[in-house]
Amino acid sequence: MNGEFLGFIGWLLQMFGYLIFARAMTSWFPDARRHPIVQLLYQITDPVMIPASRIIPRIGMIDLSPMIVLLTVFFISRKFMEASAGF
Repeated sequence: MNGEFLGFIGWLLQMFGYLIFARAMTSWFPDARRHPIVQLLYQITDPVMIPASRIIPRIGMIDLSPMIVLLTVFFISRKFMEASAGF
C-alpha cells in the first residue's frame, strides 16, 4: 500500500481516538447529551463503543470500555503511522 494512504488511515484513527476521549469526558456532564454536537459525537462513536461496552464488563460504576478502545485505536494508529514512514 501507498505510504501516504497508510498515514491518512493512521491520522483518521487518531482523530477517532480523540472523539472517543471527548465522548468519555461528556459522560461527566449529564446535561451535555442534549447538545447537538454531543449527539453527533455519540452517533459517530456508537458503532464502536456500544459493542465494546457489551464485551468489556464494568467495574462497579466505572466503564472501562472507552479507555480500552482508546488505547487500542491509538496503538493501531501508531502502527499505521510507522508503516507509512517506512515507504
